[in-house]
Parts: sequence; structure tokens; C-alpha cells
Amino acid sequence: MATEIERKFLVCGDDWRTDQGVRFQQGYLNRDKERTVRVRIAGAKAFLTVKGINTGATRAEFEYEIPLADAGQLLQICDGPLIEKTRHTIAYAGMTWEIDEFHGANEGLVVAEVELEKEDQYFERPGWLGPEVTADTRYFNSNLCCNAYRDWR
Repeated sequence: MATEIERKFLVCGDDWRTDQGVRFQQGYLNRDKERTVRVRIAGAKAFLTVKGINTGATRAEFEYEIPLADAGQLLQICDGPLIEKTRHTIAYAGMTWEIDEFHGANEGLVVAEVELEKEDQYFERPGWLGPEVTADTRYFNSNLCCNAYRDWR
């Protein structure tokens, strides 16, 4: 089984900005608590991803590249509004950080994720890293599509 161990944090400031990033558009065919099925267009590539329920920072994840045209059609039948964001990839102290800068209804939200080999793995925290939100389900992309960040206030 494919396993993802990922920790998520809010981002502070702009010191992390080093590239133009890749534009993402994604939607959900299923947003059930037990599993999500996501369709994503990332630049010129497209993916279908199935994720299991979170246990701490760990969950099952299966991701498959699919034809771009198929992804475009699947996005049209997704459940709820689409997520739009720009992903920036930054290497820091031997780790790869993915920073998602959200657009549209989630404008203003910037989240950093790091994938680990084990939940208790040590990693050096960059200066731009804010509070951890790994366990806060509001920050799950599958929830942001229907409970937009702009509506939290």
C-alpha cells in the first residue's frame, strides 16, 4: 500500500518566495470522511488521486497520471467548487517543502507541507514556518472547496 506521511503548517511572510510556481486546479469526485478521490491539473500534467482517512499525519495515498483532456472533463463533474492554487517547491535543510498559495475563495491562505518517512522524523523548521495545522481538518483541500477560507472570518 502507498502511504503518505505529511505535516502541514501555515506560512508567515514572503521569505519563501523563490520561484513562479506551478498553477494547480483540482476538484473532488468524492469527499467522504473515509476516502477522497481527487482530480488535479498541475501545469501540463494531470492526476487522479485516492486518499484514505488520516491517522495522525499518515494515510493511504494512490496517485496516477491521467490524460490532460480526461482531467478537464472530470473537473466538470466534481463535487463542489474547484480549488485553485499555485504550488511552490522549496528545498530547505535536506527536505522538500511544497508551499500552496491559494486563489479565488481561498485567497490569502498559504500552507506549507513536508512529506516524511516516519511521523516522528526530525526536520529543521524554516523561519517562514508558522503554526502546525496537520490535524485541523479545515485546512484539508477537500474541505476548502466547500468551506472557503474567506468565509471563516
